[in-house]
Amino acid sequence: MITIDLHHTRGRFCLDIALSLPTQGITGLIGRSGSGKSTLFSCLAGHVRPDAGRITINGDTLFDHGRNIDVAPAARGIGVVFQQGLLFPHMSVGRNIAFGARQRGNAFWREVIETLDLGALLNARPARLSGGERQRAAIARALMAEPSLLLLDEPVSALDADLKARTLDLIARVQDRTQIPMIFISHAPEEVRRLCDRVVILSNGRATQVREASAQMPYPAPAAMASGTEPDLIRRLM
Repeated sequence: MITIDLHHTRGRFCLDIALSLPTQGITGLIGRSGSGKSTLFSCLAGHVRPDAGRITINGDTLFDHGRNIDVAPAARGIGVVFQQGLLFPHMSVGRNIAFGARQRGNAFWREVIETLDLGALLNARPARLSGGERQRAAIARALMAEPSLLLLDEPVSALDADLKARTLDLIARVQDRTQIPMIFISHAPEEVRRLCDRVVILSNGRATQVREASAQMPYPAPAAMASGTEPDLIRRLM
């Protein structure tokens, strides 16, 4: 079980979250821009220290304000893929992917490299890559590390339609094989429905609803998802 009970204020925005999520499968996290999705990810990853609360994964405490526990980001075992596809600039793509990898050169390694079309880029430095190429390399690095929790912040937003579909399928296969719990932010309802087992609706810094992902209704445009109201978001995922 992933237990999140956090309070954090940044300027006029307040994140006030109380969630218990199963570690099975993939949880989608949606909400209009400014609802607190990225702030929540930063707190989980340890990049932002909340004002109060606690975070546990399967009974392991990562943060507890009352007990003065705040595990360093590198020791949390949490992988993060940001929209920007952040990589170590002084390392080649291959070394970036190998950084923290549990295994190298095996069948899983080859599947990840082939699916994300990275074979010809392994010796390249990040500065030479396009935004989409950096994103693909960042996804590969996170998957190869097989963390205890993987946070995906719009990981396929910079990819074309074909590569996006293949990458979503790869993420699903990896989750099924490794049973790594994942939390997935997206403004595209079709991605959430395709990938996720459940959805958390975030509004004004609070989790207003947790429900099963559903594939019953047509998909709205991603732009509408990004700017829609909370009732709109819920209806679009029914």
